[in-house]
This record gives sequence, structure tokens and C-alpha cells, in this order.
Amino acid sequence: MGGLVLRDHWFDAPLSHADPSGESIRLYAREVVSAAEPDRDLPWLLFLQGGPGGKATRPAGASGWVGRAVKDFRVLLLDQRGTGRSTPATAATLARRGSAAAQADYLAHFRADAIVADSELIRRRLVGDDGRWHVLGQSYGGFCSLTYLSFAPEGLASVMLTGGLAPVAVGADEVYAATYRTVEQKNERFHAAFPAARAQLAAVADHVRAHDVRLPDGSRLTVPRLQALGHGLGANSAIPGLAYLLEEAFAADGVLSDTFLAGAWETLSFASGPLYAVLHEACYAHETATRWSAARVGGRLPQFGPDADPLLLTGEMIYPWMFEHDPALVPLRETAELLASREWGPLYDLDRLAANEVPVAAALYTEDMYVDAGLSRDTVTRVRGLRAWETNAHEHDGLRETEDVVDRLIRMNGGEL
Repeated sequence: MGGLVLRDHWFDAPLSHADPSGESIRLYAREVVSAAEPDRDLPWLLFLQGGPGGKATRPAGASGWVGRAVKDFRVLLLDQRGTGRSTPATAATLARRGSAAAQADYLAHFRADAIVADSELIRRRLVGDDGRWHVLGQSYGGFCSLTYLSFAPEGLASVMLTGGLAPVAVGADEVYAATYRTVEQKNERFHAAFPAARAQLAAVADHVRAHDVRLPDGSRLTVPRLQALGHGLGANSAIPGLAYLLEEAFAADGVLSDTFLAGAWETLSFASGPLYAVLHEACYAHETATRWSAARVGGRLPQFGPDADPLLLTGEMIYPWMFEHDPALVPLRETAELLASREWGPLYDLDRLAANEVPVAAALYTEDMYVDAGLSRDTVTRVRGLRAWETNAHEHDGLRETEDVVDRLIRMNGGEL
């Protein structure tokens, strides 16, 4: 396919690695090599996708970061448990497990620690017990990579992180306090770049307050849901689309256009990725519970209120009301409540990170809306030997935009930079 050779791999893994004889799930991974030298003996590079709940990259050809990576590696694109072609975790499949408590107990096995254990199982199958491989973690995949460094560094030859320097020493409240500030700045920059968008957003909000507006799935569009369109403000690839969507918000007869409603639904619905909603805050739950952290922190920021003037868009925050308004999440409302109150286990071993011996190179995006740069800098100081490249040339989606990011990280770990 476009200069690449693809090969499917399937693995059986225990749902709980602490109970190998219990329930099992299937894991899918796609091997990618250059068609120019498909049999060349190259080291393995495991790619861990952002999320949580995001399936791995689906390559269309030897371009972008995949095209660059296959020059040096045999790339493995893992659909993390619950995503893509791996045993899926969706509202429909979770319903078969019965009660909300049973669903929550099941989903407790879908965090970074389990993804690392899955990766180790796969590594042993492909590389051997004593073999090591390289890992590239994007966003949440970078969070998983730091968990990997904490609990199974013996399997790693090197690690590359892009937008994935997780806050390892603070909780969700501190994370959201920082990211709300960045979201506010992104609002200002968005409206400076697209001056007509502020008036359009205000007009849409006024219309939504005065009318019963329905999205294509029949759910109601509310002002808080409208604000959630700001999820993409931290990605260069999404920002223009939001401006264009607002441009076409109204039809000629003064009602919201079908184009706008369809575009809003596509952005707001979690139909294709419910794991993101139910497990997002758990990404920050290191030996604690989150208790709807984003909602609690945001509730103390009146500038983000639904009646604020000017109206601010929100970021990647997940709120309890989403499980009331989004039909894809309504069946998971009680499950989400249980997960929000769950006391989670550890995600990182700070002592192990401080003694790290694995080469680690990271792209630290100084204006990242999703992973706060200040908290990322703190993580840099806590991982021995980690080398960070700080840049404002890219947003959070820098890896997707150009091959230059992964090229630089490969050369950093190779000692060329």
C-alpha cells in the first residue's frame, strides 16, 4: 500500500494480567515495513496512539511519520485493548456485562498499566524474552510510555515521546487548573485569527438558548455542548475547520444549517470512542480518585460558564452532563460515576524514573493545550537522562503534521543531536 507492506498480528491476552488463567481478550497489531526492503532486518518500534480509547494509525502510504520511521524500524501499530480491531469496549459490548458495577470493574483493566502489560506480552512473542524494542508514544501513548519506563524498562531499547510528557507528580485538579488557563489563551488566539468567529459563536449560543435545537442523532444541542466544540483548539489540523463550521452556522432562513448541525454532531458525539469519555480523567489518577475533576475545577472559573460574555470554548475536559446529553454515553452514565469515584492504583514509579537508564527523547510543545508545558518540564526533571526538545513550531498534533518530529527524536536518541 503506497510503498508499504502491511502484516496483521493477533495475540491472546488475559483481561487481568494478575490473573492469567481468567478471562482473555484479543489484541490486534499491524506490522508496517518499507516495500523497498520488506525483509530487511530492522529493530521493532512499537507505536502507542493517543487517547485513551484511540485506535492506532491507519497508514495510507509511506509518507509522514510512518514513512520516516520505516527507514529505521519495523513498525508495530497496536490497537490498544478496547480499540480498533482489538476486543472492543463500547456501550453495546459493555452492556452485555450486566450491571454498571460489572462494567466499571471490567473497564478498570483498560488503563496504561494494562496496556504496558499487553505490550510486554507482545514483545516477548515478537522479540523474545531477552530482546528489547523501541517505543514511540503520542499524547496518551506517551503517558503509557512513562508507565512502561516505570514498571518494565527492561523491555525497552529507547523511548520517544511526542506531546506525551505526562504530569507524573500531580493529580487531576492541578492538571485542569493548568490546562484551563491554556484553553483560555487558545480562545483568544482563535478569535484573533478568525475575528468573525466570536460574533457567530455568540449568535449560535443565543439561538440555542431560545430554541430546542437537535443534532442529527436527536440529542439536544445545549450551550455547554456548543462550548465543547473547542476540543480541537489545540490541534493545527482542527482549528481552521472550526472557523469554517461557524461561518456556515446559519441557513438563509435564519435557522441553524444542516451543515453546522452535522459538523457539530461529528465533533461532539462519542459514538466511535466512548472509552475516551469514561477513562479520560483516569489518565491522571495515580493512587487516587478524580471525582469529576474537570467539572469541579471549571466550576470555580466563571469565565467558562455557559452564560459568560464572551462565551469561551472548552478543551478536552469531560463533564458529567455529557453522559446525559450524548446518546452514545447515556448507557454508561452510572458506570462513569463509579469510575469517577474509584480509588485507582499507581501509574508511575518515581524512584524507578529517577534511576532510568533507557534513552528517552521527547518533543515538548510549549503551547500544548492538552499537556501543560510547565508540568511537562517538571516530568523532564524526574526522568533520569530524558532529553527534551522544546518547540512552539508545532501544536499537539505535530507528529501527524510532519515527519520532522519523529526524525528529530530518532536522531536525538541516536546521538546525532
